[in-house]
Amino acid sequence: MENSSKIILGLLGAVAAGIAIGMLMAPEKGSEIRKKIGEKASDLASRVGEMVTAGKDKLDEVTGNVSKQADGIANEAVKRADRVKESLA
Repeated sequence: MENSSKIILGLLGAVAAGIAIGMLMAPEKGSEIRKKIGEKASDLASRVGEMVTAGKDKLDEVTGNVSKQADGIANEAVKRADRVKESLA
């Protein structure tokens, strides 16, 4: 896992903990607080899921680009090798 991913997950965890602590300190009924914590946790999980999906999509895009570039380099190397063989023959 990259450092930036660790930082993002750490920040999300800190935000979630801060929200939970803030709600626990609020002067509301326990049932209302639990409901709000559940809603916030669900929202946070949804956002993290969206970030993971976006990260996977970006990774797939980068992987495809690298693969295309590698194929192009390999094809160019074969062409150059063929030219060298022809010039030596």
